[in-house]
Amino acid sequence: MDTTLAERKGTTGAEKVLKSTCRSCHGGCSALVHVEDERIVKIEGDPGGPLNHGRLCPMGAAAMELVHSPERLKHPLIRTGARGEGKWRRASWDEAYDFLCTKIRAIWDRYGKEAITIGTGTGRHHIHWVPRFAHMMGTPNSGNSGRAQCLFPRINITTLTLGGLPWCDYGGERAPGVILFWGHNPFTSSPDGEVGFQALDALAAKPKIIVVDPRKTWIAKQADVFLQLRPGTDDALALAMLNVIIANRSYDRDFVERWTHGFDLLVERVRQYTPEWAEPITWVPAEKIRAAARLWAESRPGALEWGVAIEHGLNVTQTVRAVSMLPVLSGSVDVPGGWCLGMKALAPFPSLLELLSEEQKKKCLGADRFRVLSGAGSPLPSAHMPSVFESMRTGKPYWTKGFLIFANNALATYAGSREVYEALTKLDLLMVADFFMTPTAELADVVLPAAAWPEIDEVVAMPYFGENVVLAQQKCEQVGECKQDEVIMTELARRLGLPHCDDEPEDVYDGLLAPLGLTFRELAARGPMRVPMKYRKHEEKGFATPTGKIELYSTRLEELGYDPLPHYEEPPETPVSAPELARQFPCVLTTGARIPVFYNSEYRQLPQLRRGNREPRVEIHPQTAARHGIERGDWVVISTPRGSIRQRAHLTPDIHPEVIECQHGWWFPERDGWEHGIWESNANVLTTHKGPYDPAMGSYQLRALLCRIEKA
Repeated sequence: MDTTLAERKGTTGAEKVLKSTCRSCHGGCSALVHVEDERIVKIEGDPGGPLNHGRLCPMGAAAMELVHSPERLKHPLIRTGARGEGKWRRASWDEAYDFLCTKIRAIWDRYGKEAITIGTGTGRHHIHWVPRFAHMMGTPNSGNSGRAQCLFPRINITTLTLGGLPWCDYGGERAPGVILFWGHNPFTSSPDGEVGFQALDALAAKPKIIVVDPRKTWIAKQADVFLQLRPGTDDALALAMLNVIIANRSYDRDFVERWTHGFDLLVERVRQYTPEWAEPITWVPAEKIRAAARLWAESRPGALEWGVAIEHGLNVTQTVRAVSMLPVLSGSVDVPGGWCLGMKALAPFPSLLELLSEEQKKKCLGADRFRVLSGAGSPLPSAHMPSVFESMRTGKPYWTKGFLIFANNALATYAGSREVYEALTKLDLLMVADFFMTPTAELADVVLPAAAWPEIDEVVAMPYFGENVVLAQQKCEQVGECKQDEVIMTELARRLGLPHCDDEPEDVYDGLLAPLGLTFRELAARGPMRVPMKYRKHEEKGFATPTGKIELYSTRLEELGYDPLPHYEEPPETPVSAPELARQFPCVLTTGARIPVFYNSEYRQLPQLRRGNREPRVEIHPQTAARHGIERGDWVVISTPRGSIRQRAHLTPDIHPEVIECQHGWWFPERDGWEHGIWESNANVLTTHKGPYDPAMGSYQLRALLCRIEKA
């Protein structure tokens, strides 16, 4: 079977079927791409795919429409008018690179190398390349909208606690006895290689099910215990469940005694956090908390499916720690059907952090405050993005004057959209590489046409930071002058004369695959491979923590100056903490639930997907709607102290009567003007990234905010 686009030249009329990996989200489903005359004619799920077994979600099924969309950016553009004026000239790649290099060198000369930040969106194929490129450029500042709010709090904090990020063991020696879905609905999100198809298949073994969510989702309706909590109180609920398990002595005593550090101190800490204490805080009846804790302890092994919802609050570090201790106490860590550390099949990615001097590392924005995100407590320090935007706006502690964005519509996906807009307009250089002209790209100096997943070569290992399955993406078609992000970074590095610029992307892929004895081309030809799972790895070498054990009492957090034990903290903007404000804004706002046909702010210009969700939608309980004179289908104005947006009313008894849920990521590609409706229905108009922040991770409150609604 041919594996590269170049090898197919001259094969007119012959159809080739290439094995690749769908990255319409960052789930990692295996795909078969049919190519005829160097053009993709069909994309389908690969029956041999270890994560999806031939199935694709709506976004994957629409991938060919993405590749061939007439709205695609297909050649570089350089702005000729004012920002947002919509005046561009087509440029060659050489012109675009020369323009960028001139601007970059001017910023370096005047402000220093730290004055440029490299940004991206969610973790696609180039997730590891963004910090690598930043380190090559000599800047400690790289990051994305989710570094402090999505997955990375779990990565960084479980690394401190357990020595790595565990994942649910689906398809192993046995099925989970109980699955706990905490702030996560994988059937509509399929993140990070833990795709919804696996979770769906796991239900066939009839495990017990516990769901924690303010919305009664499809899986919540199947649950043995459904805990419909107040948004932002996940830490209180987790602490109360730990209290019950410890008080009942229903934890795995042998595992806890042999493999945990600080259990006695945890016992003392959680003694105060009874279900009766938690009930008025979480809105969950004490008897339900006890029932969930009993079911979790009795039905082991337990698999924990947790999601981004727990990372959208202020007390993120301690929330992640408290929730992660539930599988620890039940002895479900690294056992068949439990919560397992991965096999780490690939060689470590060469991030090139060593290129930065110690002095330059200290300049990472946020390093002095948020040490688990940006400093010594992080396995790969990231800039604190609110601090980056503050630096763009005010020059404190120094100016950020250049922002190179690879695959992110910043005005839609960062909190405080208007604050982000103000920051972007003060830059000397804004570059955006993307598929389409977004509101953020409309503000850029240079827009580069990025290749979509069927147009690139890359190695991906799933789940993220577990690496039990190794897959290849391969280039199946050349669309216009589009280039993949890794190639753009490499070519820019060469023109700037940066260290390691001679490395070809494929050389990096081959290095990653060296432990498996494969080259990238060999992996692409054979298709995905699963690395056999080895359980109870700690019995041979312990856990990768300072004590060699799971640190219920974190010695590393203590060293960094943070509370080594989990605790509860009320979010700063709630009916409890801000009762006066709650009189003006009486509802609790949650946002961020996945829309099955979109990925964050993407794909609204694809007809096949837009038909599945034509307009932004806000979920309201019928009782709440009736109080405000709102009927199904009405346009509703949603307001917080920061701004107002409007969305269509969807009335459902499945949401808590005191909570509303508005969809995020909305803009309207079909609208004229540079804004494309970015201010009309974008949930991040309602949020802010100005703090306060989690002291370790720099996370801020994105959910559990106070709001009011009224008929438009």
